Amino acid sequence: MRRRESFDEVAELYELARPTYPTALIDDLVQFASLSKKSRALEIGCGTGQLTLPLAERGTSIMAVELGANLAAVARRKLARFENVTLVVADFDRWVLPEEPFDLVVAATAFHWLRPESRVHACADALRPGGTLAIVQTHWSAGSGRDRFFEEGQRCYASWDTDYDPDFAPVTRDALPNTNDEMESSGRFDQFLLRRYDTEDRYTASQYSDLLATFSNIRGLDERARSGLLGCLAHLIDTRFGGSVVRKHCYSLWLARTPAAASA
Repeated sequence: MRRRESFDEVAELYELARPTYPTALIDDLVQFASLSKKSRALEIGCGTGQLTLPLAERGTSIMAVELGANLAAVARRKLARFENVTLVVADFDRWVLPEEPFDLVVAATAFHWLRPESRVHACADALRPGGTLAIVQTHWSAGSGRDRFFEEGQRCYASWDTDYDPDFAPVTRDALPNTNDEMESSGRFDQFLLRRYDTEDRYTASQYSDLLATFSNIRGLDERARSGLLGCLAHLIDTRFGGSVVRKHCYSLWLARTPAAASA
């Protein structure tokens, strides 16, 4: 099974463990795209609906395309009260776009799984003139200062993860790129905006294990290695960090607008 398909194995856990997106991110997306109850959005890789739900609550009509049938089933259950949401189980890279274009195309923590050579143009093709492409990237952020849990946790990865990289380190906010060359060089957009949002979430040992168990690199381990790694980290949290740790995230919201239609 490919890594991008591995989330579907743990759809219920994904819904339980994955954090939601910051309210300020949703607000900025809605404002930039000028979304209203008349707007139509296409969401790519909706997962269990972490972004779909707040957009639906604001009245936007959404067609959400999700590769995993189990993930889509959880999202469909969660979003059942919204008549303005349609769930489609499909691989966006092979999906035939509807004839009517969208006001917004959004991919939240999913764009990197799409086919690199065609994804930006496929998104632009789905938009009306003056429509918005929104890409949300989630980064595990090192923040500032020393991260003791990360440092001590490396022995767990070294012991159990065959792909362990001793040089890996969480990205710092200052090291994140401030331009999106893929979007800007496509020639399909004429307005760009980047916003970033920092969050901190506290996890018990059990909660942290649940979170990691939804990550594609952890799903890719065999059962023994996965259990050993998660058990090692949980023991570390309980014995060395008082039973809980804080994980810092930085969300990048990339926004771009297609050129408006020329006046007649």
